[in-house]
Amino acid sequence: MDLSKFTIEYIREQQSRMKDYTIVLLKKTPKIKEAGADSIVFEHARKNFALREEGLASIICPVFDHPQFGGVYIFNVDAAQTKNIMEEDPAVKAGAFLYEIYSCKSFPGDFLAK
Repeated sequence: MDLSKFTIEYIREQQSRMKDYTIVLLKKTPKIKEAGADSIVFEHARKNFALREEGLASIICPVFDHPQFGGVYIFNVDAAQTKNIMEEDPAVKAGAFLYEIYSCKSFPGDFLAK
């Protein structure tokens, strides 16, 4: 791996293009295993599709094989708006998920590889 092109000037120029985003870490609660939780999680998934379609969340990564960790979001809005969005999530309202919000920066146009 050739790192020589990544000079301090190059890095500073690239960093100047960074934009504000918000990361959400989703955590499962014991309520995720209660009767009726499947329908709540389905409504949560429907909300996720709406967030993508509206351009509010660029990345939504559910985690299915971990007992406590539920997933990661990258939102295109500030932390206050992200909190409002998450507070209206059906699974959060039902207590099946908890969340943590972190402000971050990244490069517009980055994407998940196909």
